[in-house]
Amino acid sequence: MHRLLRETKFSYTGRFTQLSLAALPLVVTKHSSSTIVLPSFLRKTMKAYALKAAIRECGCELNRIGRSRNWRLIADKYQLQDIIDFIEANDEQSWLWLAKHLKAQQETLTHDDLVFIAKQNTGITVNQLIAKTDCTAAQARRVIDELEFL
Repeated sequence: MHRLLRETKFSYTGRFTQLSLAALPLVVTKHSSSTIVLPSFLRKTMKAYALKAAIRECGCELNRIGRSRNWRLIADKYQLQDIIDFIEANDEQSWLWLAKHLKAQQETLTHDDLVFIAKQNTGITVNQLIAKTDCTAAQARRVIDELEFL
């Protein structure tokens, strides 16, 4: 038993020396998360089990508030954007209210946030960036120009 415990201790053996920072997941601190109340979540959505699984797959917390029919979603702005993109990519009409609700709750994005979103979507146009983030045309042009000159 002691031998098993010694083998499971974490030690650096040098096998992963070629690990790059780009391969590591993006870590977002907990203080940047926002809490959004979803009123009558299960009653408004068809195929709610699939939507709940997709939301949790994005790394968000989805909890029922007590014994009420309201739910609580805890996510950062990147996770919210992932959820909105997922809902818009699917053809389920009963999920669109959630995308609209999340867009209304989303914070305004900073320049760095817009650059991050544009880097994730290579080849994004100004109009696509405006549609995806609700930024102004001037902000979108500035971000696209900055990425083209890098």
